[in-house]
Amino acid sequence: MTMGKRHHSPALEIHLLREGIIESKHHAEAVVCDTRGRMLSIAGQPDTSCFIRSALKPIQALAVTTSGTMEHFDLNDRDLAIMCGSHRHTIEQVRQVFNILWHCDIDPTALHCPIPEGLESPLQHNCSGKHAGMLAICQQCHWPLATYMDRQHPIQQLVLNQMAELLKMPAAEFMGAHDDCGVPTYFMQLGQIATLFAHLSAGNNLNIERVMRAMIHHPTLVAGQGQFDTDLMTLAAGELVSKSGAEGVQCVGRVGEGLGLAIKVKDGAKRAKYAVAIHLLRELGWLDPSHAETLAERYVNLSEYKRLEVDGGLVIL
Repeated sequence: MTMGKRHHSPALEIHLLREGIIESKHHAEAVVCDTRGRMLSIAGQPDTSCFIRSALKPIQALAVTTSGTMEHFDLNDRDLAIMCGSHRHTIEQVRQVFNILWHCDIDPTALHCPIPEGLESPLQHNCSGKHAGMLAICQQCHWPLATYMDRQHPIQQLVLNQMAELLKMPAAEFMGAHDDCGVPTYFMQLGQIATLFAHLSAGNNLNIERVMRAMIHHPTLVAGQGQFDTDLMTLAAGELVSKSGAEGVQCVGRVGEGLGLAIKVKDGAKRAKYAVAIHLLRELGWLDPSHAETLAERYVNLSEYKRLEVDGGLVIL
């Protein structure tokens, strides 16, 4: 890392090299925060905002642990992990989503997430675990199932209020929009997103710690074999919790230390966010160099002829 002032911290630049020659460029910004929302390190502008997208899922799942829904329906940590997941509709993953609905006596037709193209059921949508968790809360609280995706529905207000409480901000200040699956997501500063992952990883709140433990103990339900979040959490062996979001969002929490890293690639490139995450985790000392190299071989060295290279680093504030 290099020392510097906040306004002198440049964004990261990611180069796609073809046999050593730059073919394409991406730009990314990143922030590390603690649970008090203090920015400890930054690359780019501190007030960068973006939609958190699926990186919000662990916070949405927090409503399941705080509402008593887990105990009421005898759900387990595998169920909680798939609620946090952006899965790849494997048999194991789809069965886990169905298990939630089965225990809650909810018909799968209650899921309002889209049926993926070429597939047969909303159970196979990569957000179906999140939707099943929301329906489970509605069933326990006797809230309407049919309208659970509406922004003013009690379940969506519960999620929003819990997120606002973690960030110590009024809920009314958050700008929402519908995610691709139909459930609200929020437009937030990168530092706020990093702060949420600092809380997720801190281990000082039993309800949110249970979400984190479910993710790191069942990483294949969070993404799947050959997926970045699963590979990172498996290699880190309980030291990191990771969740991707669409359009170039990647978040990681340092377990037990209450530190969160949030990354946003400006053009939304998936390949670039993984390269930046590996680069910064190595720079922060959060990931063993040998594990960083393993991930780099999978997600940075794209082929015999192409690889990604990250230029720049985090500035300590």
